[in-house]
This record gives sequence, C-alpha cells and structure tokens, in this order.
Amino acid sequence: MSKQKDYTYRSIRDEREYGLYWYSGLWHILRPILVGLTVAVLLIGIGMTVWNKLYGEFLAPVDESDMAEYSFQISSGDSLNRVATNLENAGLIRSKSIFKYYCDFAGMSQKIQVGSYTLTKDMAMTEIADKLTTGDGNPIVRNITLIPGETIEDFANRLVKNGVLESADKLLAACKDGKAYSEYYYIDDILKSGQADQRKYVLEGYLSPNTYEFYITATEDEIIRKLLSQTEAVFTVENQERADELNMTMDQVLTLASLIEKEAKEGDFTKVSAVFHNRLKEGMKLESDVTIHYITGVRKMSLSDKDLKVNSPYNTYQVKGLPLGPICNPSAAAIRAALYPDDTMINEKYLYFCAKEPESGELYFSKTLDQHRRAVEIYAPYWQKYDEDRGIR
Repeated sequence: MSKQKDYTYRSIRDEREYGLYWYSGLWHILRPILVGLTVAVLLIGIGMTVWNKLYGEFLAPVDESDMAEYSFQISSGDSLNRVATNLENAGLIRSKSIFKYYCDFAGMSQKIQVGSYTLTKDMAMTEIADKLTTGDGNPIVRNITLIPGETIEDFANRLVKNGVLESADKLLAACKDGKAYSEYYYIDDILKSGQADQRKYVLEGYLSPNTYEFYITATEDEIIRKLLSQTEAVFTVENQERADELNMTMDQVLTLASLIEKEAKEGDFTKVSAVFHNRLKEGMKLESDVTIHYITGVRKMSLSDKDLKVNSPYNTYQVKGLPLGPICNPSAAAIRAALYPDDTMINEKYLYFCAKEPESGELYFSKTLDQHRRAVEIYAPYWQKYDEDRGIR
C-alpha cells in the first residue's frame, strides 16, 4: 500500500509540474503578443485622438449645417496660394496653409482648373480640393507639346488645332518682332544686334521644347513667357560657362544646336557638332541643307541649284559661318552637343557628312572631300527617289 501511495503521489506531483510548465510556456508565447496588442490599441487610440483633433481644426467642413451654395471663381494665372487665400477669405476652408500642403502632397497643385465653381460650407477641405482639380466637366486646360526641332510656326499651328488659340497670327507676330520681351537679356541682345529685322522670327530657338499645360483662356503673351522661362532653366550656368570657353554667345550656341537638331538623330548629335565646329575653325561654309529647308519651308533631300542660290542670311551655302539665327527650337541634348562636340572627330578633323538611306536617318561621315563625293554618288539615288515618292521636285 505504501508503494502504491508513493507512486500515486509522485504521479500527481509530476502532472502538476507538467501543467505548470505548459502554462508557463504558453504565457511566454502569449505575453509579447498581448503586450503588442495593448501597445497597438494605445497607439491607435492616440492616433485617432490626434486625427480627430486635426480633422476638426483643419480638414472638417467649416459649417456642416450650412448647405447654402457659394460661387467661387478661379481666374487664369491664379496661383495655388491665391486660390487657398481666396477660399479661406470666403469662409470655405479652415486653413489656407493646410490646403496648400494637402494639394502639394496629393500632387494637385498643378491641376487646379480655371472656372466658376459652386461650393458649400458643409464640404470637407478634401472635397473642395477634388472639385477644383476635377473641374466642371468642361476641358479648361490643354497639354501641348513643343517637339524638339519644331519651328515657331509648327507650334503656333498646334496651339490653334488644340483650341488654345483661335488664330496663330498674334503669336507669330509677337515672336517675329520680339520687342515685348526685351527684359529677357538674351532677347535684348538680339534686338540690339542691328539684325533683328532680318530674322524670320526673333524668338526662334528660344521656345524650349517641352510639354506645357495651357489654359484655353491663355493669351499669346502668357504662352510665350512660359516657354521663354523654360529656356532659362534649360540653358544653365554650366552651359553659359562652357559657351564662354568656346567664345560663343548664347545665340550662337542655340543656332548651332538648331542645325544639329534638324540634321541628325540624337545618337549622332555630337558627331555632327564636331563636323560643324571643324568647318567653322577652317573658315569653311557649313553648307547645311536644313538651313535651305527653313527658308523654303520644304524638306528636300536633293537640293537644286536654285535652292542653293536662294538669297537669305540663313543660307549656309552662301554665307560663311552660322546662319543669322536658329532655324528651329532645339532640345537640351542638341544644346549640349553644340557645346561638347565629339573629341575624336574633332581631333581627326572630320569635315563632311551626308544622309544614307533617308528613312533610316543614318549619316555617313567623311574626312576628305573625295570621300564625301564618293558617298554622295552612292546615296544620291536614294535621296532622289525619296523626293519623287513624296511628289517633291
């Protein structure tokens, strides 16, 4: 009996010890989970408290009981700061600063549209922001792209086609004259050169290629100034310092860049630049076909004697050095190529290039006139067929 009792006692003791061990192990597992949940609940509670306070003070409707309709106007040229200030003054939002921060954070700052809106004081700030960026259903802005290599006339026609301008006449006249933009130092330099009246357009080359958002109510002056400002951003201090090293003006750099843009694909920009730099250094005429295209308005691969003899300060078959001014609006890549030509081709003194098969856009580069003439003999039939297929004589 004593042995049985002892056995029973030890069994109960072992079970108790095992149970305590099991509960202890479970507690070690659950304890961090429970602590984490408790912390999470506390953080959520604190977050909700902070959010409710922020929402109540800054984001909530100004007056949830006021459902009266208020007219709110956004005019062309109004900045985000002006819009936010007007909303606060009208009692439609609680804080103009929070409205601006929200629009910037949400990427809405450039999307606010011109128009007349109906707003109520029971609208949350975020609702108002959404409405002002969505507009009233009528397209009030247009995204217009000035493609690298396009002329002012190309761009003006696109503005008309997309409904930003009714006519291209006023914009073209302003770009031709340029006098309204003399506060831009580089335009003032052209106006003071004594040759401004000989240019096809004083502003040609200075309207930086990019995609722009324009209000359909935008004026010709607003459009031009927007593009001129972008040119200032593209022609950096580094570019100007490099131009000074080359003893070139900004106008000369943009003029050379415009030729490069029209002559080649981007992969050949620095090579074409090297040929032009070498020819300028040797005192040779540039003999660039694209300058003839700019004068005549017709892109021909095979130029006639009549084309080559056209009397114009843009005709690089007749005048030495660069043409009078840019022949298109060049990209940042073409500007950089004008400033940093291919060193190898500079050192090896390449002086010529011509197009291969026109559709390919590839160029053939030569060092000597004999090499160039042989290349022309090979590829000229392709140029003639290209013109014929397009009905160009």
